[in-house]
Amino acid sequence: MADTIKHVASPLARQTLLDSDLTRPVAGGLPIRLLPWLQVVKIGGRSIMDRGHEAILPIVDELRALLPEHRLLILTGAGIRARHLYGVGLDLGLPVGSLAPLAASEAGQNGHILGCLLAPDGVSYIEHPTIASQLAIHLEATRAVVGSGFPPYHHHEFPGSRIPLHRADTGAFLLADALGAAGLTIVEDVDGVFTADPNGPDGKQAQLLRETSAAELAKQKGTLPFDPTLLEVMANARHLARVQVVNGLVPGRLTAALRGEHVGSIIHTGARAA
Repeated sequence: MADTIKHVASPLARQTLLDSDLTRPVAGGLPIRLLPWLQVVKIGGRSIMDRGHEAILPIVDELRALLPEHRLLILTGAGIRARHLYGVGLDLGLPVGSLAPLAASEAGQNGHILGCLLAPDGVSYIEHPTIASQLAIHLEATRAVVGSGFPPYHHHEFPGSRIPLHRADTGAFLLADALGAAGLTIVEDVDGVFTADPNGPDGKQAQLLRETSAAELAKQKGTLPFDPTLLEVMANARHLARVQVVNGLVPGRLTAALRGEHVGSIIHTGARAA
């Protein structure tokens, strides 16, 4: 009987998977890029979607004009309604894992709005499970799809904060990096990352950081135009070497960024070639 037993040879068969020194020779290589031709665009909820038609329609027109040039995964964030939801949920004593899916639903609503506006061009909104398993076939049928930028941690949200740490910016980066996308562009209502809040008390002294790194920004105090958790996941990037933050209220900025131009703040990640 012993002669008939088949074994699968594996360097990890008798090793602990918690020892990075043992797993690195096996798992340390650069993973395959699943969708290297994909451009991921994250549209801010509060910064863009909450402004109504004056901000949304020009972005939609710009995205429509970009369809012949790029295949796009357009992800949306949550806006002011999520902040109201946080306030009510915290007042009721809801745990962070319950707040996360509620806020994500608002990001999805913003995605549905963009999907409807781009529907004449064959663009539609798809849910997380479809993005995970059928994104490639959708992008073979059309030039772009829309989804929610919130990562689907939901009730598995990580402890340590009363507000969900992983929001749309972080979710967009995690997805773009996992897919091996060509790039990620974050569309906000400011020209990029500044040394201080340009709309705050020290706005006059704020200087635009045209190029920086996640490691440098992690040392900087003050607010950022994206989720602070994004800096943490950038440090562990496997594919995306940089992200550009652009002002979506300025016509043409998104187009220029997707064409490789430097029109906002470029943030270098921790990605290294294998």
